[in-house]
Amino acid sequence: MENVLALALVMLFLFIGEWVSTLSRAYIPSVFVTAVLFLIGYWTFVPKNITSTATFTPTFVGVVQAALLVHMGTLMDLKVLINQWKSVLIAISGILGTVILAMGGGLLLFNWHTVIASVPPLTGGIVAAFLMTDGLKAQHITALVSFPVSMFVMHSIIGYPLTAALLKKEGKRLLKNFQPGEKVKVSKDQEVLETTFGTKRPLKLPKVYKTSAFQIFLVMVLTGLGLWLGDLMNDVISPYILCLIIGVIAHQFHILDDHVLEKAGVFNWFMYGLLAYIFSFLSEVTPQNLFSIVIPILTMIVLGILGMFLASAILAKPLGFSREMAFASALTALFGFPADYIVTHEAARNLAKNKEEEDYILENTLPKMLVGGFATVSVASVIIASVFLKLL
Repeated sequence: MENVLALALVMLFLFIGEWVSTLSRAYIPSVFVTAVLFLIGYWTFVPKNITSTATFTPTFVGVVQAALLVHMGTLMDLKVLINQWKSVLIAISGILGTVILAMGGGLLLFNWHTVIASVPPLTGGIVAAFLMTDGLKAQHITALVSFPVSMFVMHSIIGYPLTAALLKKEGKRLLKNFQPGEKVKVSKDQEVLETTFGTKRPLKLPKVYKTSAFQIFLVMVLTGLGLWLGDLMNDVISPYILCLIIGVIAHQFHILDDHVLEKAGVFNWFMYGLLAYIFSFLSEVTPQNLFSIVIPILTMIVLGILGMFLASAILAKPLGFSREMAFASALTALFGFPADYIVTHEAARNLAKNKEEEDYILENTLPKMLVGGFATVSVASVIIASVFLKLL
């Protein structure tokens, strides 16, 4: 009975966050709402061990987060990445700008561990936040275990409306060049991206045999391979990076289907478990120390976003991007998919007077945003988090 009630309460916090995000058209991120609910709950009536009682234990999460990295490798066609190399370059440059400015400016203001704990969540999403939180816990740096979580929650609040404003400005610029009545040709890349990163020909088996159990089996075998190779190399290359690489290779050779864990029906459950586990570290935050970490977090976010702006602005003109489009592509590091998809569509829909104009805006913005989000959140942030774990 206790486990059921704990799980019900955790899911209550999660779905309220989703509903608020939907009602606000994602301008209020779901993770922010859910984090606030957990925080208030921990300060009042929620037990500190609610997530483990709800069966989201460290053992469960240890399996899930490695499997999710294999899954992330199935989200994008490498051909699209190559075709959109300019977007990838700008997004990665934004990440590097964040790392350089946040590290340089941060170390002048804060101690080493605070800066190291802050940077990876600034360059990516939930996986980077989890890796840093887990690393801080393993190193017994208990004073900062809630730092990556708080960073993950807060940077999307700033990043989402800023990106929306940039995309609206870019859309207005694009519409000045649009000729009414001109037929918009949807690029091949956009066709792939509009189907949520494409559909490749999966493992050649009759559909009846491609059950959820079979697909989960494949993911777990490949996850185990990644972890085993990491141990074999004594973690010279992070097992998390290896899991991601194996997922990409397996996807390219049609061993794994696109969005394999979603098609297996377990992706949401895995993500909810990972989110609940991450939010459990907010139990360490008291009203008193919340105020003590807000200033460092906001300072690091400002430094990180400034680094993104400077790096993307330098490359914008040489690569044929407007500054607004380049900056928006770099900012995808703060939220990734599906938020980048939603905000791009929202901006186009709000600006366009008809379907033709909307398609024209999307043709020139959506591929750049989605590819940027994949390059930063799915790839670069995992690599950066793995490197920074060794610096703790």
